[in-house]
Amino acid sequence: MKVTIINTGGTFNKRYNPIKGQLEVPTDNIALDKIIAACHNIEFEIKNIVSKDSLDMTDEDRVEICEAIKNSANDKIIIIHGTDTVHLTSALIKEQINDKKIVFTGAMVPMSIEEVEATMNFSLALGFLSATVENGTYIAMHGVVVDSSKLVKNRQLGQFLITK
Repeated sequence: MKVTIINTGGTFNKRYNPIKGQLEVPTDNIALDKIIAACHNIEFEIKNIVSKDSLDMTDEDRVEICEAIKNSANDKIIIIHGTDTVHLTSALIKEQINDKKIVFTGAMVPMSIEEVEATMNFSLALGFLSATVENGTYIAMHGVVVDSSKLVKNRQLGQFLITK
């Protein structure tokens, strides 16, 4: 199986910068590399673009993500994205692209702080793409993979919930 991973940053990738005393979104793949090292029988193409907290993403960034998907030869795509605005980017992608299987995922806690959530969400997305699924835009978070329009972040509860 071949999968393109578009790594856009988000909390999934954040690391603490001791010099600045804050969490930052790096431009590397350290968080992702830890997870995919355990994945055998899968060929990954990794594209790092944007590298921002999703609250800082612009419409131009979303268009750049859309173009990266369109230009990918693979039809199986995982997008690592911040959870705060994943609904905005996934809505644009759903509107623009219908000939690929696209799964957004991320984490609400940085992998550098706690590995479980990021690893689980990425693995969920990868497992979903391993099955026979229809082309579409999905979100893999907190134990489910659903159409991107049916999963929303509940800030009060700190989790993603399925809408009707």
